[in-house]
Amino acid sequence: MAESPSTNTTLRLSGKIAIVTGGASGIGEATARVFANQGVRKVVIADIQDELGNQVAMSIGNERCAFIHCDVANEDEVQNLIQSTVNTYGQVDIMFSNAGIFSPTSQTVMELDMSQLDHLFAINVRGMALCVKHAARAMVEGHVRGSIVCTGSIHGREGGSRSTDYTMSKHAVLGLMRAASVQLATHGIRVNCVSPNGLATPLTCKLLGKSHEDAQEIYKSLARLEGVVLTPKHVANAVLFLVSNEAEFITGLDLRVDGGFVPNDLCRVVDNAMPQP
Repeated sequence: MAESPSTNTTLRLSGKIAIVTGGASGIGEATARVFANQGVRKVVIADIQDELGNQVAMSIGNERCAFIHCDVANEDEVQNLIQSTVNTYGQVDIMFSNAGIFSPTSQTVMELDMSQLDHLFAINVRGMALCVKHAARAMVEGHVRGSIVCTGSIHGREGGSRSTDYTMSKHAVLGLMRAASVQLATHGIRVNCVSPNGLATPLTCKLLGKSHEDAQEIYKSLARLEGVVLTPKHVANAVLFLVSNEAEFITGLDLRVDGGFVPNDLCRVVDNAMPQP
């Protein structure tokens, strides 16, 4: 009889309990699938896209994956996500705090729409902080030497001609990760970031109004590395490394999955690609 992934100790995440926010599509979905293939006992995907989330969980298999509706900006829902996972599976070993949104309109400094900024920060910053906070609490209370990974961005180290609110939010994610990595080290909990270059996902394709293939062509200009195009699976594999025992002495790292980012104006490239009003 074939050995199940959750009992195969040669796999990198054998027996672990993992949570992936924003797990219904894009980087989150790819990571949930990688986690499942690497032996997690359960990967809990959280998202506000209920239909997609349930479809992903079913396609991975109910024995290895579950879906929970969660708006990461809502602290009660984040607490329920973490607590229900602990109550059902005993602990949380891995938190991939990945949920986030983009600026839907041009947001220059002099034209900042503060209501839009508040909405984006509620998800990208508040939501990220809530996931780190409550995952860390569960790990400390459960005496788990866990791993937390946050999704950053090349926007976390670059400025641009637009998307000021998004750029600010990704700088904040790095600050959160760096603070948490120092504070949680005494508990043996590692906290890192994965920061991808621009890539084609359902979210970015919708933003650009482009097909998957056309979006990939646009983003190719932002990397020096030839012969490969960044996909969600590449980012998922970087997250896998960070949460695995292979990275057990790595914390406070911003792992850039950027193919040698070209210091071009990412915002201008995206601006030029987007449909004009």
